[in-house]
Amino acid sequence: MPINRQSLKKDGFTGFRLLGDLDINRIPQKPGIFAVLKPEGYRPQFLARSTAGVFKKKDPTLKAEALDAEWVDGADVLFVGKAGPGSKGNRGLRRQIQEFVDFGAGKPPGHWDGRLIWQLAAAGSLIIAWKELPVEELNAAEAGYHAAFVAEYGRLPYANLVQARVKGKD
Repeated sequence: MPINRQSLKKDGFTGFRLLGDLDINRIPQKPGIFAVLKPEGYRPQFLARSTAGVFKKKDPTLKAEALDAEWVDGADVLFVGKAGPGSKGNRGLRRQIQEFVDFGAGKPPGHWDGRLIWQLAAAGSLIIAWKELPVEELNAAEAGYHAAFVAEYGRLPYANLVQARVKGKD
């Protein structure tokens, strides 16, 4: 299965909102998977410094050569992540995506997954989409989207630096 805007829509992803115009209250609070996509005609330009927050005293900024090496020509999808319920059951897509956007605005994150997104010029023009899923399906779904992308492009999406895997498999 190719992984692109059309296949994600067909697979039940919704939203498809610009990161810069995101109304966080329109994002469901349930667990699920989310994806960041590039808009039609988007060409990557890398910022000299990341807009993302510092994580554990580590600057998320990478050199342009490192960012360019991660870029996947021809791919719509730049990042695929998951949003679980959290230990208190109060996380989900809305909170995870809000923290992701806040991270890009310079706030310190709880983790720095997807950090390469925040070193792209015009990150606000990128598109975010999501799909609600039961908790027990999250890990397999994330691993499945990563595997489908690797099968198509020979590598992970631009801002996914670690391939998700289902525990007990491999």
